[in-house]
Amino acid sequence: MTTADIRAAGEGLRERKKRLMRRQLADTAARMFMDRGFDAVKVAEVAEACGVSEKTVFNYFPTKEALVLDRLETMMSAVSSGLADPAVPPVQAMLRILDAEVAGFTESLDGHPDPAAQINGFRRFGELIRTTPALRTYQSSVLDRIVAAAAQTLAQRLGMRAEDPEPQIAATALLGLWRVQFASLSWHLDAGRTPAEIRQTVAADVRRAADLIDTGLAGLVAAPSVPAGR
Repeated sequence: MTTADIRAAGEGLRERKKRLMRRQLADTAARMFMDRGFDAVKVAEVAEACGVSEKTVFNYFPTKEALVLDRLETMMSAVSSGLADPAVPPVQAMLRILDAEVAGFTESLDGHPDPAAQINGFRRFGELIRTTPALRTYQSSVLDRIVAAAAQTLAQRLGMRAEDPEPQIAATALLGLWRVQFASLSWHLDAGRTPAEIRQTVAADVRRAADLIDTGLAGLVAAPSVPAGR
């Protein structure tokens, strides 16, 4: 049973319909954007292709850019909840989040009738983001917000302010692991590799990067009492 299957097993009919509609909108938009270019496709055209109103699209996605990069919003929630447990070291928590993300992708690849076509689609998707200024700007903005959310969560567990240098640099370093994973997946994604091999190779790259920051973050401890008015 895949991760998606486990998640879907606990869904009610209403939640399942919403999830499938969300996926349909995002997948349809991605295909249209990759075929014609992000700027050339209107949200109304995506809505028409899916048989819904433009308002319905915006009920699911706040912006046109979110149709492409909405998974980053999901990452924000995962990072905030994953880093909140003081019993789990920050690097370990981030590795769990990233492992789940790449596992979801390789599971879908493993079950796809044409893995080579899906790999090509992933590469085209990455190229769409790289060549579209609006998407690069939106991606950078969301990643900044994820770093801010991570810093806030780390500050709370450490008894510090989110503006303090320790949670700021820790959050920035941890989100850097996501960038390493994305780059590694892009580099190692190959139809000649099995999904398991892709997952293992990408995980190894991320852990190499994690090892470089783990020693420093291992010393991240709760702050002493902060004087009032600081």
